[in-house]
Amino acid sequence: MAAYVIYQGEVLDAERYEEYKAQVSPNVAAAGGRFLVRGGVAEALEGDLPASRTVVVEFPSRQAALDWYWGEDYTAIRKLREGAARAILYVVDGVD
Repeated sequence: MAAYVIYQGEVLDAERYEEYKAQVSPNVAAAGGRFLVRGGVAEALEGDLPASRTVVVEFPSRQAALDWYWGEDYTAIRKLREGAARAILYVVDGVD
């Protein structure tokens, strides 16, 4: 069953965040993930929009998503995002 990593964040340092984005793209692909949503213009249909940026990444399984997140390569890349953005990041299972 596919699993989705959902990121909602506010960019605080655009230059550093761009460096993070450049490195995370090939890292996600190498881990079997693919971006379904990456920023983009959002429109509230009900309630308030979340923080300024929403990203959804699909992985083939929850384990693949967790392996990616806790993996050595992404752990190093994630350090670029620290201080460059304030974020909520979580994994959720898809529909079986």
